[in-house]
Amino acid sequence: MAKSSIEWTELTWNPTTGCSKVSQGCKFCYAEIMSKRLKAMGVEKYKDNFQVRTHEKELKTPYTWKGQKIVFVNSMSDLFHEDVPLDFIKKVFKVMNENGQHIFQILTKREKRLLEVHEELKWTHNIWMGVSVEDQKVEYRIDYLRKSNARVKFLSLEPLIGPLPNLNLKNIDWVIVGGESGHKPRPMDADWVINIQEQCEKAEVAFFFKQWGGKNKKKSGRLLNGKTYDEMPELELQQSV
Repeated sequence: MAKSSIEWTELTWNPTTGCSKVSQGCKFCYAEIMSKRLKAMGVEKYKDNFQVRTHEKELKTPYTWKGQKIVFVNSMSDLFHEDVPLDFIKKVFKVMNENGQHIFQILTKREKRLLEVHEELKWTHNIWMGVSVEDQKVEYRIDYLRKSNARVKFLSLEPLIGPLPNLNLKNIDWVIVGGESGHKPRPMDADWVINIQEQCEKAEVAFFFKQWGGKNKKKSGRLLNGKTYDEMPELELQQSV
C-alpha cells in the first residue's frame, strides 16, 4: 500500500504486478517504467521486472488500514490479465468484500476476461469497476463493462489520444479524462475534452478532469473552462458487508 499522487484516488494496492501491452494506450506505460526503476532499487516485489506476478502477502494489507480509504487496485498491473489465475482474482475480491469501509477502484483493458469471469465474483457496493478507453478503436470496451455485475462502473479516458464524440454513457457512473505525460506525450485536443465534459453533463454522469499532461504536467495543470472538475460518484461506505 502506498499513498498515491493520482488525483482520483488516495492509496494504491498491488496484489498483482506486471502486465503486457494490448493497445495504443499502453505505448508509454508508466507502470512498466516504474517497475524498472523499482527493480533497479532492489525492491523484491519487482525483481522480475514487468512479468505478471501475484503477491499473497498483499492480501492481508487492507485489513490493517484505519478509517475509510479510496484505493486504486493494481496501479502496477491489470487484475484481469490472462496470466492472473481466477482463483487469485477471487481472493482479491474476498478481501474487498470483507473491507466494506473502503472503496476499491479496479481498472482493466481486458474487458473480455472481465465479462468471462464477472459472474463468479461477488460485486459488493464498494467495488468500482472501470475500463480504459484511449480512442474510438477501443470504445467497444465500454459495452463489456456495461454488461458486468459491477455496481459502480467508470471509464478512464487516459491517455486520451483521439476524439470520443459519441460515447454511450448508459449505466456509466463516472468518467475520468487525462492527457498523456512523459518525454514524448501524444497531444490531446482541448475540444475533445470539452466535448466529453458536455456529454457527461447531458447524461448526468460524474466528470473528473485529471490533467492536460505534456512534458511538464504540473505546469499544464488541470483546469478546464477555467475550473477544476473533481466530480465523483456518491461514496457508499460502511463498516462491514
